[in-house]
Amino acid sequence: MKTIGLFPDFVENWYSKGFYPKVGFVSRKIFGNLPFSFGDVIYFILILLLFRWIWKHRIGFFKEWKANGLAILSWVSVFYFFFHLLWGMNYYRIPLHEKLQIEKEYSVAQLEAFVEKMIVKTNELQLQITKNDSVAVVIPYSDEEIYNLALEGYKKLPNDLKEFHYEVKSIKKSLFSYPLSYMGFGGYLNPFTNEAQVNYLKPKYTSPLTTCHEMAHQTGIGSESECNFIGFIAAAKNDDLYFQYSAYSFALRYGLRNLEKIEENSSNPFLAKINKGVLKNFEENDIFWNQYQTPINTFFEFFYDNFLKANQQKDGMEGYSKFVGLAIGYEDKGLGIRE
Repeated sequence: MKTIGLFPDFVENWYSKGFYPKVGFVSRKIFGNLPFSFGDVIYFILILLLFRWIWKHRIGFFKEWKANGLAILSWVSVFYFFFHLLWGMNYYRIPLHEKLQIEKEYSVAQLEAFVEKMIVKTNELQLQITKNDSVAVVIPYSDEEIYNLALEGYKKLPNDLKEFHYEVKSIKKSLFSYPLSYMGFGGYLNPFTNEAQVNYLKPKYTSPLTTCHEMAHQTGIGSESECNFIGFIAAAKNDDLYFQYSAYSFALRYGLRNLEKIEENSSNPFLAKINKGVLKNFEENDIFWNQYQTPINTFFEFFYDNFLKANQQKDGMEGYSKFVGLAIGYEDKGLGIRE
């Protein structure tokens, strides 16, 4: 699998645009209409079987280390093979910025201009929705309504992103939302059933963007930065104001965060320009994730960071924030993001 990954043109044309769309389509057809996450149920059963196997072999485990080690290695190998076959090869496709011929690096001045644009748009949407610049946005939809509305944004992707069109909905509330919260994840894609899993516990104003992000994985995107970018575009292009707000407030947070990475407190002048209602939503999000901040979260961030790097995603967890460069490059090329 790794050897094939050295040939991104082959992966792009044979796998990401050939084999994978057919597999993903069939998987979503089979599991999409189930009212629960089939993939989560399978994971739960596998975890139980793992614990049962460990318990059964607890006595003399290290004495039989060679046989036990081979058994573990064989199962990991099978898991890893099917992971790549059913979805994981998408990690090795041609990077989106190369296909769009845009720069993903940016100057401080470009980042500041981007943040200014995001502030204006986010403030406009917050005021349009609440009629009061000091009131936080509350999404009135159910989770299922959000999943259905998300499809509309993908229908309006710009022509140069049409290859990421979405067919056959398979989006579920994750049965593992509590563990996902402690792990620090807003959602994930099950590569074996192609179900998009959304953490339903987190603040609902973030759910439209998270849903669109996980849908981007279903269209065959492995890179987290590219999923953030496509998810952002899909939510921003949606006619629904709550989706637009979720998109622009998301981009604004990452823009401010990236300013802070460049220079501490450099985001302060911009914070003063943001409506109080928007800041209340940001605080709501921070309070939620802070309550689940434990060593478990740190461990899984470390694990996933190294997992991404091992699969040719050199930025690791930092890749999530790299979408800002794609958004700036996309707009600077004149392709346009804002309504």
